[in-house]
Amino acid sequence: MANNSLLKWIFKLILKYNIVSIGTKYVPSSTIESEYVEMFNFTKTMLIEIEEAKITTESIFYNLLRDVGEKNIPANHKFYELKPAESEIEEYALVSNIITGNDRYLYVELSVSNPLINEFSKIILNSKGEIEEYSSTEIVAHMLSKNDAIKIATKIIGIGLSNELNVRAAVGMTAAAAVERSINLNKEIGKLSGIGFTKLGGEYALVFENRFSEPMEDFEDHQNYLFIDMINSTLFTNKYGKDKLVEIMNNIKEFIINECEGTIEGYREGGDDLIAKFPSKSLAIKAGLDAAWFTLNNKTKIRAGVGRTRREAGERAQLADEVTTRTPLSLVNFELANGVYAYYIPSEFTRTILNFIMNKKMKMFAIFLFVFVLSYFFAILGYYELGLGVIFLVIIYGLISK
Repeated sequence: MANNSLLKWIFKLILKYNIVSIGTKYVPSSTIESEYVEMFNFTKTMLIEIEEAKITTESIFYNLLRDVGEKNIPANHKFYELKPAESEIEEYALVSNIITGNDRYLYVELSVSNPLINEFSKIILNSKGEIEEYSSTEIVAHMLSKNDAIKIATKIIGIGLSNELNVRAAVGMTAAAAVERSINLNKEIGKLSGIGFTKLGGEYALVFENRFSEPMEDFEDHQNYLFIDMINSTLFTNKYGKDKLVEIMNNIKEFIINECEGTIEGYREGGDDLIAKFPSKSLAIKAGLDAAWFTLNNKTKIRAGVGRTRREAGERAQLADEVTTRTPLSLVNFELANGVYAYYIPSEFTRTILNFIMNKKMKMFAIFLFVFVLSYFFAILGYYELGLGVIFLVIIYGLISK
C-alpha cells in the first residue's frame, strides 16, 4: 500500500505536498508491531513531506549537534563517515522507531583494566541507564535513547582521557550490534577514543585524540515535547457535551502516562489541549499518532506537534493550519533529519474513497471507458446534456455497487 503511486499523486494535487507513503510497508515481527502496522494500513495514515530533508554528511553532523546538544560535543573532535546515509527518508524505518522505540544499547570498552569502570557505571545509572553486563574493562548498558547514549559516552571518554585512558564506545539497537560496531570502529580508525553510531542508515563516529579543551560539566538539556490541540472543540462540545470532551482528553492523558512514559504538563481538566514531555522523540510521535487515531474514532480531530521545547511543539502543531483542504486535517507534525514531516490520518469518508479506488481499479477503468465512449457518441449527435446524465448515473452505480 505504501507504494501506491496513483493515490500519492492524487493526494499531492489535493494537499500541495509530497506524499511519502500511504499506510506502511513495514513488516511486523511481533504482536504489538502487527497491531500498529494494521492500524497504519487500516486508517490509510499518510506520511507527508512538508519540508524535504537534505541528507548529506554535513547535515548529519548538524543534526547530531542539534539533537545531542552542541555544548555536549567538545570542540576538539573528529567526525567520520564510515558509511553514507540513505539519500531519502525511509518511512518503514520511521515506523520501526515509533513502534519499537528509540531505546539503544551502549557498549563501553576500556583499553586496560581500570577502577574508573566503577565511576562510569555510576554515571550510566544516574542517567537512567540499566547495566546489562559489567566487567573490569567492559560495560553493556540499556539507555533511554541514542542521544542519551552518545552524551553519556562522550562524558565517559572525557574522564578517561583526563586519566590517560583510552575508552571506546558504540551504540546499537541490540547489545550485540553495539559490540560489533565497536569492533568495526577499531578497524576503521585504530585504537583511539571514540563513539560509533548510526544515523539514517549510515555509520558514523566521533573520535577524540586529545583531552577535551574544556571539561564537560552539566549537560545541555534537550527534551521532547508533544502539543495536542482538539480542532473545533466548541462545536464538538455543543454536539456531544462537555463530559465527552473530558472523557477523550483524559483517555489521551492516561495513554501518554501509562504507555508512552510521558509526563503531562499544562493540562486542565475540561480543556481542549495539553503538553507532555517524553524521554524520546519516537515516543512523542507514537503518542501523537495514537491520540489522532483515537480522536478520529470519536468523531473529532486533533492537530499535534513534536518539538525540543514547548514553544517548538506548539509551532509544529500550528503547521496543521497550512496543510488543509476545505476542512481541517488531523495531523501530527515533527522534524526529521533537517526536514519537516507530518502524519495525516484521513477521515472515515476519505478512507472509504481510498478503499474504493484501491480495490476496484479495473472496474473504475471500465466505467471510465464506458463513460468516455458514450459521452463522445452523444457529443457527436449534439446531445451534450445526455452525456452529463450518463456520467452522473454511472458514478452513482460505481459507488453503490459491490
